[in-house]
Amino acid sequence: MNEVIATILNHRSIRHFEEKPLTEEQIKTIVSCAQAAATSSNIQAYSIIGVKDQERKKKLAELAGNQSYVENNGHFFVFCADLYRHTLIGEKNNKNVLPSIESTEKFMVTLIDAALAAQNAVIAAESMGLGICYIGGIRNNLTEVQKLLKTPERVIPLFGMAIGYPAKIPDQKPRLPFEHIYHEEEYQQDKNFYLNQLKEYDELISNYYDKRTGGKRKDRWTEQIAAMLEKQNRMYMRDFVQKNKLDLH
Repeated sequence: MNEVIATILNHRSIRHFEEKPLTEEQIKTIVSCAQAAATSSNIQAYSIIGVKDQERKKKLAELAGNQSYVENNGHFFVFCADLYRHTLIGEKNNKNVLPSIESTEKFMVTLIDAALAAQNAVIAAESMGLGICYIGGIRNNLTEVQKLLKTPERVIPLFGMAIGYPAKIPDQKPRLPFEHIYHEEEYQQDKNFYLNQLKEYDELISNYYDKRTGGKRKDRWTEQIAAMLEKQNRMYMRDFVQKNKLDLH
């Protein structure tokens, strides 16, 4: 196993960071690695906003559900779907690009591009001995996040990423079994096979929480996910995206 694979397999979310900012060189390296990710037809349909200002980070933490690690970290990045620059490209070249830019397909491209770039950033950061935590909570109130970050039309903040020096490293949370994720040739639809694997995974996760909390938690994964999905969350998103002139067709 080489160092890159070892770094990837060692991933875990870090929620406690030392009070030590990232250097400009570290920030540039992380962003450059993000930019090196694959991008659909070289469209590069994303942007990254770095947040250093403590008051702005504090406000983002509040908007994200009062998550302290959004405020207290080495540096905070916000990954955005971005087709604003492509609107300008159309104007510059006197081409009608709006039907394409406003399509569901191109919106999906922005999401995929941003996710690929973000995961490159994660691997780069973790290879440097840093820890990371993705922050989906910034989508709790995107209108206020947009105001805070002053994003133009057709730019949507998708998720944040707290990066810094780990002050506390948790145990690694077990993932679903390999066989449950990887399908050979065609999708495995044996319901009993699925349910048996989910039962085994429930036991694994329950034991993980039991050990991690000293017996205070014994949650099962399927119970967690069912409870989470039962609650309707951020249901404004489609209207918000379309208000920003994306995913219209």
